[in-house]
Order: sequence, then structure tokens, then C-alpha cells
Amino acid sequence: MEELLEILKDLHPEVDFGICDSLIDDKILDSFDIVSIIAEINDRFDITVTAEKITPQNFNSARALYALIQELEDEE
Repeated sequence: MEELLEILKDLHPEVDFGICDSLIDDKILDSFDIVSIIAEINDRFDITVTAEKITPQNFNSARALYALIQELEDEE
């Protein structure tokens, strides 16, 4: 989770990703941010985020995104 929080903090240091659960709903993350996050987590966690996994629910909080990472790691 710490590695994911680092990725997110690099994009938006002003956001407390530990508690925020409306990153998409509140338009904190835009489409460019999502593409950047996907590229970073694909590289750092050696996973592939497929198109069907790119949903607001999976990107609305760091916890949801981390759960997605764990799910994809289990599939590898």
C-alpha cells in the first residue's frame, strides 16, 4: 500500500489518499492521472490493468485501487 500511496502522492501531494474515497466522484483524478497511475502500477507491481478494470469504483480511493492491485496479482 505504501508504494501505491507514493505513486498517488507524486500526482497530487495536496490530497490525503489515506482517507479520501471520492477521487473520481470529486474529480480529483482526471483521465490523464488515471493513465499515469495505470502505467506506474503496471510497472511497479508487474501486473496488467485491463480495460474492463478501469471503472470509477476501482479508482475512487487508494483502498479500492490497492484491492484491484491485489486481485490482479493473484491472477498472475
